[in-house]
Formats: sequence, C-alpha cells, structure tokens
Amino acid sequence: MEKNLTTGSVGKTVLAFSLPYLLSYFLQTLYGMADLFIIGQFNGVESTTAVSIGSQVMHMLTVMIVGLAMGAVVMIGQAIGAEKKEHASRTIGNTITLFMVLSIAAMTVLLFAVRPIVSIMSTPGEAVSGTVAYLTICFLGIPFITAYNIISSIFRGMGDSKSPMYFIVVACVVNIALDYLFIGKMGLGAAGAALGTTLSQTVSVIVSLIVILRRDTGIRLVREHFKPHWATMSGLLKIGIPIALQDGFIQIAFLVITVFANLRGLNDAAAVGIVEKIIGILFLVPSSMLQTVSALSAQNIGAGKHDRARLTLRYATIIAVVWGVAVSLLMQVDAEPFVALFSDNETVRILGCQYLRGYVWDCIFAGIHFCFSGYFCAYGMSGISFIHNILSIVCVRIPVAYYGSTHFPDTLFPMGLASPAGSALSAVICIGVFLWMSWREQSDGSSQREWKNRCRNFEN
Repeated sequence: MEKNLTTGSVGKTVLAFSLPYLLSYFLQTLYGMADLFIIGQFNGVESTTAVSIGSQVMHMLTVMIVGLAMGAVVMIGQAIGAEKKEHASRTIGNTITLFMVLSIAAMTVLLFAVRPIVSIMSTPGEAVSGTVAYLTICFLGIPFITAYNIISSIFRGMGDSKSPMYFIVVACVVNIALDYLFIGKMGLGAAGAALGTTLSQTVSVIVSLIVILRRDTGIRLVREHFKPHWATMSGLLKIGIPIALQDGFIQIAFLVITVFANLRGLNDAAAVGIVEKIIGILFLVPSSMLQTVSALSAQNIGAGKHDRARLTLRYATIIAVVWGVAVSLLMQVDAEPFVALFSDNETVRILGCQYLRGYVWDCIFAGIHFCFSGYFCAYGMSGISFIHNILSIVCVRIPVAYYGSTHFPDTLFPMGLASPAGSALSAVICIGVFLWMSWREQSDGSSQREWKNRCRNFEN
C-alpha cells in the first residue's frame, strides 16, 4: 500500500518505517544462521565450513542485487513524494523487466563459474564438494532471490515496509522446516541447506505475487510500463550501479579476509564464517537505517521538503551510533555465548571470540557511513558512497586484514579490526562531504534544493 512519508513527526516516521524493515532483515539474516545452526547439529566442521563459504558468496550476490535495486527505491520514492503516479508506474514496470533479464544472465554465468569461485575462495579440501553443491543449487535459484528483493524494494519505495516483512516471515518458516527435513531427516548436508534456502525463496515470491494481485496498492501497471524506457532505466542504473559496485567490493573485501582465514586452517575458516553470521545480525540496525534514510529522504526530496530529509539523517545516525556502542561493549564483556550457538568445538569458539571482539566495533562506524550513504543516494549522489568504500577497502580493510593474518598467527583479533578501521575512514569521508556540501550551500547563497537539483535529474 502506498504511504506518504512526508508529514508528521520525523522521529516517529523513522521508527515506524525502520522497525518492519529491521524485522525483515533479521529474518532474512536468519536464513544463513539457520543453515549454519542446523547443519552444525547434524554434520561436522567440513559441512559447516562449506555452508559458511557458500553463504558468504550468496550474501555478496544478494547485497549487490539490493544495492542495484536502490535505484528503484529512490526513483519510486521521489515520484510518490511528488505525486507523479505515472512516473512511479513506469519505474516499477521497468525495474521488473530489467532485473528479470539480469537475474537470468547472472544465473547462467555463475553456474559455469562454480568451481573457479570455490577455488578462488581457497576452500579447504574437506569442504570443496559441499561448497560446490551448495553454490550450484543456490545459483539455480537466483531469479527467485532477485524477484523477492525487487518486490521488497518496490514496496519500500512506495513507503510500505510492512509487506516485505510478511513475505520474509513465510520464507523463513519454510526455510527452517526444509532445513530440518533435508539436512536432519534426509542427510543431504550442504546441498540440503541450499535446497531449503532456494525453495523457501520461491515460496515467498509466490505468496508475494498473490498478495499483490489481490491488494489495491494505489499503483496501476499496464503492459506499456514494462517496455524498456531509456530515461527510466538509465536513472535506475545511474543510482543502482555505484551502490551495487560498492556493496560488491565490500563483500569482495570480506571474501578476501575469508581467504586469509581459510589459508590459516579449517578452524580459523569456521570461526570467521560463524562471526560473519553474528555480525549480520548486529548489522540489522545500521542496515535498516540506510534503507530508512534512502526511502524517507527520497519521498521528502520529491515533495521539496529537504529539511525533513536532513532531520531523517540526524535521527537515523543517532539510533545507529547508540546501537553500535551498546553491542560493541556487550561483546567485549562476553562474546562466548554467541559463538557457542554455532559450534561446540573449543578451538573454533576461542578463535571466534577473538575475531568478534575486534570486528564488532564496525557496528559504530558502519552505522554512521550507512546513514550518510542512504542520504546521498536519495539525492542521486550514490557515487560518493562508491568512492569512500573503495578507498576504505583498498587503503585499510584488505591491508590491515593481511597484516593481522600474517603477523598474528595465534589470534584473530587483529584481523577483526580490519573492518571497523575501514569503516572509520568511510565515516570521516562522509561527514567531510556533508559538511562541505553545507558550507557550499551557505557560501553561494543557494538553497539546498537548488544546489542538490544540479546533482541529480531523474525525470524525463
């Protein structure tokens, strides 16, 4: 259902929009965690490592899809805010056409690249066959994974963050049930985990399509809206490509760190994989703030309410920082129970605690640059996010991770510090750009709207 986000209390609007998204993202993250938890109950470290490595590759693919779909969130949001229903309908139709073509192409290419990907990941020999099986099945499900994320992005662009939450609830329940069936009862191991994930996404898409057909969303789509329209598609790609690339490079950096861990041995690889899942949960708040700032700011920008867009950024940043400080301190006090949920191997648990205590500080700094990235993206300035993330990866994340891996063979703590160090650089750059933009606005006497409008143009 279309919802106007340009009126009322900004703080209440931020919370009302972000909470359903937060739960949605929690349940989506639960996919991978459920796979790891359940396979850990029925199989050994080699299967856990296979699912861990395979799910990291799939997570990278998923976040790139979500990043590319950010163009739809922003363009739909701006059209809704400006009350341009025809533009919103054309954007939705072109989004569906574009992403279905891309998903089929990606599925085809990746199916041929399964073994090279497993090799690039330096997968331990004991986990190779399981990782190949996991990725092959998941790659076959790419069109359904794409469809779910596109449907969710369309709803969020329209101001509705609740419907995607309901869709993912269905998928999560089905995924857990199928995991116990395929892994526990049928003994399919990593392949069973992949089957559960893929089939549950398929069920979620089917349910979401049924809901869309029966609900009055306020937007009417006709065949003409699905025909490729250059101005619309170029607008989608102009925003989405930098976000997708930055997310992809971030995930590549994480995969490089995983390779460093894999080269240290099976226990280190398992520990890093487990902590990545825990961090995925802790990053729920920063990630929800990014999406919230993008969607709310886009509608307010479309309505010409730029002060509300800035206020949205302020509230979201405060929420993200408070959360980051709280969980970072908690993990310093007692990280062991969280790691122990996924492994009863004492060595893996010790290594996991070391890695988590270093990594968790990223919740603070990533929360800051996530919020600013969402704000820049709402104005069509996604290139800024791309630049600061590339700098953090090349200059900090990978070098620090490599140094920690090679110079501290008995602990994963220094490797864990690589991500927060990189995010700290990104946060500094984002704040600097924002302050420069504010100074530019004041120094030349132009209004924020006039200055920003020179940086983006989504209309025909």
